[in-house]
Amino acid sequence: MVDVSLTAALSDIGEHTIAPSRSRGYWATVRCNLRRDPRAVGGGLVLLLLVIGVVGAPLIAPADPYHASILARLKPIGTPGHLLGTDELGRDMLSRLLYGGQSTFLMGVAPVLIAFLIGGTLGLVAGYGGGAINMMIMRAMDVLYAFPSVLLAVALSGALGSGIGNAMLALTLVFIAPIARVAESAATEISHLDFVDAARASGASAVTVVRVHVLGHVLGPVIVYASSLSSLGIVLAAGLSFLGLGVIPPRPDWGLMLSTLRQSIYIQPMIAALPGVLIFLTSISLNMVSDALRDATMVKK
Repeated sequence: MVDVSLTAALSDIGEHTIAPSRSRGYWATVRCNLRRDPRAVGGGLVLLLLVIGVVGAPLIAPADPYHASILARLKPIGTPGHLLGTDELGRDMLSRLLYGGQSTFLMGVAPVLIAFLIGGTLGLVAGYGGGAINMMIMRAMDVLYAFPSVLLAVALSGALGSGIGNAMLALTLVFIAPIARVAESAATEISHLDFVDAARASGASAVTVVRVHVLGHVLGPVIVYASSLSSLGIVLAAGLSFLGLGVIPPRPDWGLMLSTLRQSIYIQPMIAALPGVLIFLTSISLNMVSDALRDATMVKK
């Protein structure tokens, strides 16, 4: 999935019309396009509801997510006092899902943001610096990029051990390389244009040239690509917890809940499927917003 998204991101770079400076209304046009795109509106609304539920879990959750009752185990959806039923230990499913989203969102989105800062900076330096700097940075990135993202995440998490911190570190390392490649490709293309050469000839420092003339054009493609990685981050985070390499029980997490409820799928299939439904909704909503953002930024700058 990373390979396909990266190819699309790199092709999008060439399709953008690059000008010496952005028009003042460029980002206003992007926001307007997003408001008119049903994918952005629909996906953004679903994400907003999920985020409100996850962030507001202490206020919204009807019960203690850690309180277990063997007598109330695997109650069906709609049971009085348990709107979405109970899990295999009698814990309230709605509360577990709300609190579990905190771990899943943290493990899925935070690594993308960290990788965006690190990978984007490395790619920008490599693309603008060129020569030996480019060779050194990008060959190091190729070492990480040579491995499939899922296998690399599992291998790193297995080596580091279970836990949210280790899982986030593993996913961050997975995402740095592809983001750096997108940033490097955009920076390399822009750094050879006439207006950048003119800025250098005028005596502007490298930092000034990058900040004023290069960064603005690189930022768009990298943001779009990083947003597409967020959906993959959610799936990978849930997958690591499902395999026992992410969240440590009894802390709730959607991937971990899928794992513990899989033995109950023939008894209460609807309850066992609830964490998977939320993972699917989150991932598909992020994909919709990412696609809308990609199309909204493909305007003349």
